[in-house]
Amino acid sequence: MEQSRPLDMLNRARNNSVLVDLKGGLRYVGKLEAFDIHINIVLGDAEEYKDGEIKRKLGNVFIRGDTIITISPA
Repeated sequence: MEQSRPLDMLNRARNNSVLVDLKGGLRYVGKLEAFDIHINIVLGDAEEYKDGEIKRKLGNVFIRGDTIITISPA
């Protein structure tokens, strides 16, 4: 069985749409453009959601890795 590491998963998700849940209850949906070893990420065409409702469209956004709870394919 092939082992998978977190950065490998993020590499496969690059240039695809992802859901990013943050501490504090916010969710961002956007295209994963870049990330680093601290799981700081850059999303393109990002939208911000709170309580399941879209709050605003942000375009490019940088998210600090220590605020992220989960990242999953959209």
